[in-house]
Amino acid sequence: MQRPGPECGASMSPGNSSHALTFLLTGVPGMAHFQHWAFFPCCLMYLIAMLGNGTILLVVRANRRLHRPMYYFLSMLATTDLGLTLSTLPTVLRVFWFGTGAISFPLCLTQMFCIHAFSFMESSVLLVMAFDHYMAICCPLRYSSILTSARIAKIGLGMVCRSLMALPPICLLTRLPFCRSHVLSHSYCLHQDMIRLACTDTTLNSLYGLTLVLFITLDSVLIILSYSMIIKAVVGITSREEQTKALNTCVSHFCAVLLFYVPMAGLSFIHRIPPQLHILMADLYLLVPPMLNPLIYGMRTKQIRDRVFSLRGKG
Repeated sequence: MQRPGPECGASMSPGNSSHALTFLLTGVPGMAHFQHWAFFPCCLMYLIAMLGNGTILLVVRANRRLHRPMYYFLSMLATTDLGLTLSTLPTVLRVFWFGTGAISFPLCLTQMFCIHAFSFMESSVLLVMAFDHYMAICCPLRYSSILTSARIAKIGLGMVCRSLMALPPICLLTRLPFCRSHVLSHSYCLHQDMIRLACTDTTLNSLYGLTLVLFITLDSVLIILSYSMIIKAVVGITSREEQTKALNTCVSHFCAVLLFYVPMAGLSFIHRIPPQLHILMADLYLLVPPMLNPLIYGMRTKQIRDRVFSLRGKG
């Protein structure tokens, strides 16, 4: 069931009637008969993501031996993943259960800001974690003097401020008239999805969106640079045991980097694929990393794994 949008001659400016403007979220086109079945695995994935990231935060907070830079940054990643999960959960589950879902313009902007801000923040956290690994392996004698608690708090505040770069394009959307169909392509609100529905020039919005993409691309380049320096340092270690230990500390973070940046690169550069596959990839991109990150770190990090098992034993 589709709701007809207003005619182009009767444009509606969100700046004048933002409370009346409504958008229609959709699921995967051509898969309406299967969306009810997709609701249950989606619920399971959301549950795993929330329980996993919540457990990471609880374990790090409860164990004073984990009050170290590496685990502080891991807590930031878990917090970001929780925010990203909760940003999409209400509309995704509603769309997959009912098929479509209407959302008001203010709520759509709020969800859009949360998705883009937490995505931007996750990229920042992954970059900082790469720097943490670089310092631990390449400059171990200066590690504790550089990554102090006060400096880590400033880094966290800086990442939050950096994520506010997602706010200007949201504000620019409030100035656009939407006179085409108000049917969006996803089960949540995205900036690039909404500007294609505007009936005026969106060059400024597109340029600002491209700027944000370039910032995230810069993060990935810096992560690659840090890993190239880490590998160079590891190769210089004579002991095979020390080499293995150094590389093992990076495995979890490297998996998290691949989970975040590879789907993003695919969505950004691969356009000649069926729209159903593109939308499905976008859904998985926002849901799979928050679900798998705590599982990867839980399995690969002995301190967290032992603490989780001890909590289960007490239960």
